[in-house]
Amino acid sequence: MSGTPVVPGDADPGAPRPRRRGRRTALLIAGAALLGVVAGACTGYLIQADREPTALPSLSQPELARAGGPGPEPLPASLDRRLKTEGDLRKLLLKKPRGAKDSAWSGRSDGWLDAADYAEEFQQPAAEFGKLIGDEFRRAAVTGWRSGYQAVEIRLVQFRQEENPAAFDSVDDHQFWAENKDDVDSSRPVPGTGSGMAYSHTRPRTRVGSVSLYVAEAHAVRGDVAMEIWIYDTRPVPKAKILDLAERQMERL
Repeated sequence: MSGTPVVPGDADPGAPRPRRRGRRTALLIAGAALLGVVAGACTGYLIQADREPTALPSLSQPELARAGGPGPEPLPASLDRRLKTEGDLRKLLLKKPRGAKDSAWSGRSDGWLDAADYAEEFQQPAAEFGKLIGDEFRRAAVTGWRSGYQAVEIRLVQFRQEENPAAFDSVDDHQFWAENKDDVDSSRPVPGTGSGMAYSHTRPRTRVGSVSLYVAEAHAVRGDVAMEIWIYDTRPVPKAKILDLAERQMERL
């Protein structure tokens, strides 16, 4: 059949022309939707205006009856952890093992550390002292002993905690630095403490005179008291040793 050839791309005059969805169609749809919303709002307003107003409920409430009978018994001292830590913190420290010798640290003969003494334990004492004041440092009890070349120090650091959980934050800071040292043999949770952890380091970290000392440490929190235990020895400290001390100390809290 002869006739004019259809060139690809040209429109076929007999075929229906597709409709383009452009901005004009979208505007028409949006306009119709807007008119529907306005009409619905007007209709709702007219219906509501014809209704009788609903009375508001009374603001007064009936008086609540007081419970009868005696009040609950006070918590016994044996179960009241807060009462325990409100007393002499030094009595909650582990006792020196038989045969061990006292460790004489400057300013700690009475078993207490004030904020200045405690800040001296850090690499930047002045900055730490300011942080302790901001964290509402209250007091710290300390004990320690020596047995051969091994030395142990235990601290119970208490905070007022009127603004923030400073005891938890203190333990969290110590754990962060312990975990980020590349000589940690392993970290072990302290049983019965939730988040308490113990660490044993495999390289000497402290030098006293000409002697290099290995370090093991444990940190845990109970209420407003942060527990710190440090063991120094000329040999790596067994994990069982630091865990045993930490568990027994936390049981006393």
